[in-house]
Amino acid sequence: MNRPSAPKRDWVRVKPGERSAQVPEKPEYDDQKLLTLLQSAKREVQGLRLIHLHMSLLKDKSHLDLMSIKRAMQETADQSSYLQVFNLSNDDVIVLYKGIKFSLISDVCSKIEKLLLSRTSMEKRNPYGEDSLYSIMELSLNFVNVIRFIEALQSEAGADQEQETKPPITLEELGKIERAVQMFDLSPFMLNQPVANIQNGEQNEFEYFELYIAVKALEERLSPQYDITANKWLFSYFTANLDLSVLKALNYGVDFLRGRRIGLNLNLSTILSASFVKFDERLTTDLRGNVVLEINKADLVENISMYKEVVDFASSRGYQICIDGLNDFWVTHMDLEYMAADYAKIFWSEEMDQMSPGELEAFQERIQQQENCRYILARCGSVAGLMFADKVGINLVQGRVVDNILRKGVLIRDALKTARVMTDD
Repeated sequence: MNRPSAPKRDWVRVKPGERSAQVPEKPEYDDQKLLTLLQSAKREVQGLRLIHLHMSLLKDKSHLDLMSIKRAMQETADQSSYLQVFNLSNDDVIVLYKGIKFSLISDVCSKIEKLLLSRTSMEKRNPYGEDSLYSIMELSLNFVNVIRFIEALQSEAGADQEQETKPPITLEELGKIERAVQMFDLSPFMLNQPVANIQNGEQNEFEYFELYIAVKALEERLSPQYDITANKWLFSYFTANLDLSVLKALNYGVDFLRGRRIGLNLNLSTILSASFVKFDERLTTDLRGNVVLEINKADLVENISMYKEVVDFASSRGYQICIDGLNDFWVTHMDLEYMAADYAKIFWSEEMDQMSPGELEAFQERIQQQENCRYILARCGSVAGLMFADKVGINLVQGRVVDNILRKGVLIRDALKTARVMTDD
């Protein structure tokens, strides 16, 4: 007698001898399904564990591998209170589960690994720096990292396709979103990412935490049929209004600023608005010193006179300023100290590692000249970014690889040393 399956479980029962022709040629991807589930269950993740199967790292992949994984997971299903499998667009597989002994899950994952590696091999280590095809983790401790990982898949792997298929948002649709945001709980979409110092060999040291809204995730929730970012003017208008919603949320309590520093991504117009004045009035002098105002380079260039007003305001009130969104060209052509910036955030790309000796020398020289402005190398998705930062004298870093190192409880300095040894070998 077959045992009925629980309604929330997501597995595929495959009978012995079933023909491979019955397997879909291209499985549907569950990126958005998983992201929506996590955002809606943010406060209910306690007890949930996550298995990350790094299928994208296999040299040879087959759609049949997904069926093999689901069959293997089915063996544990009767002992779980919850089990669901998600097939991601980069070919990785995520499994959420609750109520299964770790030893049993570990055995199943080991069997899957042995089965797949018996016919192929991994091209490199997994994103957590392990020589393993799978990672098992507590979801509550890694919630933000998982959200960020899925968002990265959507922006990196699927952005081009989305921009082609989604029409730009209309003014009428944007009005609907704005009205929805006013009554919407933004907390599931409000994430933070640390800016860390790579020089401290004793403990991981944080310069500040950047607070930001996951715009693409918000788009999928409120207006999935339109691309919010496609129309530059409307997107700027939307972010300005989104800034006001963030400030409104922060106005409910400022105690989170005590003992930690935060970076706020804000438009220049927002900083000079009545809503920011209201936020400012709630802060003491000490708390204002814990706030870094992150201003995008494009906003600065287009509104230079407004930027000067913001500089005067920030200076008089005790805020610090970070110019965001730079690349190596802007670093060598912009006098950041003249711009009164305390921080400058450069977006890492592998092309920076291909600079000519002359370009690299000019880049390093400019960094050394800016005594009062500290550089941050952001969007570091691999250890290569951290190694580049260390080589050119940038001490502050931010990005997915930093999050992964911190999640494992490893010193960033130690991770750099290990990476150098592996590179030398």
